[in-house]
Amino acid sequence: MTKFLTAEWRKLILINYAVPPELLQPWLPPGVELDIWNDTCYVSVVGFMFQNVRVKGVPIPFHINFEEVNLRFYVVRKDAELGDKRGAVFISELVPKPAIALVANWLYNEPYSTARMAHSWEQEKDQLTVTYSWRKNGLEHTIGVRAQSMPIPLKVGSEAEFITEHYWGYGTLRNGQTMEYQVEHPRWELYPVESWRCDVNFEAVYGSQFAFLSTAEPVSVFLAEGSKIAVYEGRKI
Repeated sequence: MTKFLTAEWRKLILINYAVPPELLQPWLPPGVELDIWNDTCYVSVVGFMFQNVRVKGVPIPFHINFEEVNLRFYVVRKDAELGDKRGAVFISELVPKPAIALVANWLYNEPYSTARMAHSWEQEKDQLTVTYSWRKNGLEHTIGVRAQSMPIPLKVGSEAEFITEHYWGYGTLRNGQTMEYQVEHPRWELYPVESWRCDVNFEAVYGSQFAFLSTAEPVSVFLAEGSKIAVYEGRKI
């Protein structure tokens, strides 16, 4: 397989909600199943920085570092040769760069759109504060966490491991076929979260189906350091 994109994903906020499985059926690509952990079906709001972006090894001027906030859920594909492939499906991906959205929509039919975005990373003594904000449909939205500044390893079998250890992406192409692509990165370390905020109008950003999340309590909130990543060229399955 050929690497399509290399970059770093850094300071990932992952805010995780429990939802009814039937809510996600309209976004489920053919040939994959929902990945359920401890009888819980999750969607996650994920904010992070894309850094040092290269497309097939080439940096694209003015598109090297930028924010992304996405809404995703978790799936698994049964592969006869490789076993279970655990991946993510994206309901929405927001970036501040129109060219990124155009390329992703064209090549992968991924649900990218653009918004004015900003971020803040602040470290004071033993605390780290990370926020991502964006403007969409006339409203300001913000997610943020305050955490301890020393990261710790993932625990085997933990909820955090389930949320972060998905190494495939799946989507539905315009002709109804499923697109599969591999995402490569090492295990991430986590900063212990002490407090969080999610000031998001879910209906305005993601549609009426997700309006209830504006008042829902997350099941969990994580802050991952992230790492270098590679996204491989996709294939139809």
